[in-house]
Amino acid sequence: MATDFSTGDRVSWNTPQGRTRGSIVEKKTSDFTLAGQHFTASSDEPAFVVESEKSGNRAAHKGSALRRLKDA
Repeated sequence: MATDFSTGDRVSWNTPQGRTRGSIVEKKTSDFTLAGQHFTASSDEPAFVVESEKSGNRAAHKGSALRRLKDA
């Protein structure tokens, strides 16, 4: 399931501590490594690098794990 997200979109996702919010900083369409962890991605099922608003940490998720937030 490919979701149409763009760089800069505000999104939320699950973490072990609960839902967190942040922004998409990059869309990946080929396999990559982030923080020592390998991720698979393709043009049919891209991965998105997100940055937490609270901590500034970056993580990668498939579009199905993300929820777009409405701009206030």
